[in-house]
Amino acid sequence: MAYNHGREDRKWRIWKEAEEKLLRECGVDEATIEQIRIADRADFNSNRRFYRWTNDVAEYLEDMADREWQTEVGTVAELLDEIESENLYQVLVAVDGRTLKIVLLKMQGYSTKEIAPLVHLTTGAIYARLDHLRKKLRKIL
Repeated sequence: MAYNHGREDRKWRIWKEAEEKLLRECGVDEATIEQIRIADRADFNSNRRFYRWTNDVAEYLEDMADREWQTEVGTVAELLDEIESENLYQVLVAVDGRTLKIVLLKMQGYSTKEIAPLVHLTTGAIYARLDHLRKKLRKIL
C-alpha cells in the first residue's frame, strides 16, 4: 500500500495531542512539551521522506519487473533467438532438446524437483545434464 502523508499526519497529530495531554497532567511545563513536539515533528518528517523515497523505489522496481516479465523467454526457440554470442549459440544448438528445456525452466525459476516430472527425468539426471552443459560452456568461456 502506498504511503499516505495526510493519513499519517492525522494519526501523528492524534497521538501527539494524547501525549501532550498526559504530559500536562503529569506537570510537565509548556516549554518542555514544545521541545518534545519539535523533536517528534522532525522525526516524523524524516520518516515521511524515507517512506516517500521507498515508495518511489518500490514503484520503480515494480515497473522494472513488469518490463522484465514482458521480455521473458517462453520457449526453447526464443531462448536460442536471444543468444548473441556465436560460440554459446553453437554449443546450445548441439545440446539435446530436453537439456535446453531444463535450462529454460531453471531460468524461469523452477526448482530441480519441480522440473523432474515436467521433463520425465530424475533429479539426479537433471543435475548430470546441467553438469555436462556447464563443462561444455567452460571450454568456450
